[in-house]
Amino acid sequence: MVTNDATLVRLKHSIMEKVAGLAWEDNINEESLKQLSLEISPGPVANYRCCVYKEREVSKQRIRLSLAQNPDPDSDSKNIVQVIRPACEECPLAAYTVTDNCRLCMGKACINSCRFGAISIGDHRTRIDPSKCKECGMCANACPYGAIAHLVRPCKRACPVGALQYDEFGICYIDESKCIQCGHCIHACPFGAIGSKTYLVDIIRHIKAGDEVIAMVAPATEGQFGPDITMLSIKNAFLEMGFADMVEVGLGGDMTAAYESLEWTEAAHEGKKMTTSCCPAFINMQRQHFPKVFQENVSSIVSPMCAISRYLKKTRPGCITVFLGPCIAKKSEAADPTIPDNADYVITYGEFRALMRSKGVEVKPADNSYQESSVWGKRFATSGGVAKAVLECMQERGEDTSGIKLVQVAGGDACKKTLTLLKAGRLPEDFVEGMICEGGCVGGPSRHRTEMEIKRAREGLIKQADGRKVLENLKDYPMDLFSMYRDGHMDETCLLK
Repeated sequence: MVTNDATLVRLKHSIMEKVAGLAWEDNINEESLKQLSLEISPGPVANYRCCVYKEREVSKQRIRLSLAQNPDPDSDSKNIVQVIRPACEECPLAAYTVTDNCRLCMGKACINSCRFGAISIGDHRTRIDPSKCKECGMCANACPYGAIAHLVRPCKRACPVGALQYDEFGICYIDESKCIQCGHCIHACPFGAIGSKTYLVDIIRHIKAGDEVIAMVAPATEGQFGPDITMLSIKNAFLEMGFADMVEVGLGGDMTAAYESLEWTEAAHEGKKMTTSCCPAFINMQRQHFPKVFQENVSSIVSPMCAISRYLKKTRPGCITVFLGPCIAKKSEAADPTIPDNADYVITYGEFRALMRSKGVEVKPADNSYQESSVWGKRFATSGGVAKAVLECMQERGEDTSGIKLVQVAGGDACKKTLTLLKAGRLPEDFVEGMICEGGCVGGPSRHRTEMEIKRAREGLIKQADGRKVLENLKDYPMDLFSMYRDGHMDETCLLK
């Protein structure tokens, strides 16, 4: 992940790598994990926190996340995104604070504007009592010197749905009824107090047990590791770690586009508006914050990840499917019981690199000859790519798409605004492609490089791909063997026309 806090990321990834190393050695037990915590914080001087004891507690809870467990052993939370409470206590309690610009002026505009008696005179400046402050902002607006600053915690600022809350001690907690599992808060927190459950240990155990573990690599992966690292490079790394095979999920993009295009055609005839189904955080936003839109407008077609998982489970019974991408919300999609035969596990690029290091594997340059998807499927990773692929499928079937009105939105605020208009019946467009991350999947929270670097490298790699058509490409795959619908039902509509 690209971040300005390299120390924090290095520590998190180091813990994942060490836990994975213990898994390869069949040495995960209470004693080995305790020793790992001591190794990270040997003491007596603390390296990152106020004391070595807090460091060890934070490490213990992060180790639990690396075992796909809740940081708090007494918690029964099902959320993928979790707060490490002992790491969250350095942020300011008050959202509004008085700076040194305060002149203790005679007008006392701040005091007079406050309806809750939260502001009083101090020795050198006024002060705000956080227990009384209602965060209305009236004082900040009234101060003629602009001496009152609004301090928004980075995690709260990053959350597009207001799911980050704080208890009476100022410790962050997640309102799981609001959380869409996008993971934007994880990398926004400068204290590393938020993380996601990690499944490397489970994957390693399947490999060591001799199971057929197959990697499924997101289209966003092209360009993540530079212009010389191709899909074949990634595949070779997976094979070296003991995976049985790898499949390009851009192929799943072709599958999703083909079936969504059938839905779009039917919806256009009925005058019905639709939203795409590929971004799991966008789906979660609809389900939790716009339930009527979710019930009436969301596409019933599965995501490319699920499509490839179902294809593999039908053609290679008993296999274990592992998705690699930049998305935290994909972990919640994989755990969704309403979508059968989805990916068994999801890992991010940081977790992939930790897994490689634990096995002594490096990703190396390779030729760009490996291709399973069309260019349209590959471009699912960027904003607008899904809609373009769907329109391409409609055109390949000879349909006129000139009258179709669609809107492509990326970013939490843009998605909320568009869904609000759709809910109110005021959206002029017929089809909505929504992605919670700016720029689409390539801008995901666990991307490996900057968005600009990724796009530049991606373009060079994608230009080398052949020009196969979407529907023609799918003729090589048994689309009649598995369902492309979220609920998994099979009927005549499952036959690709």
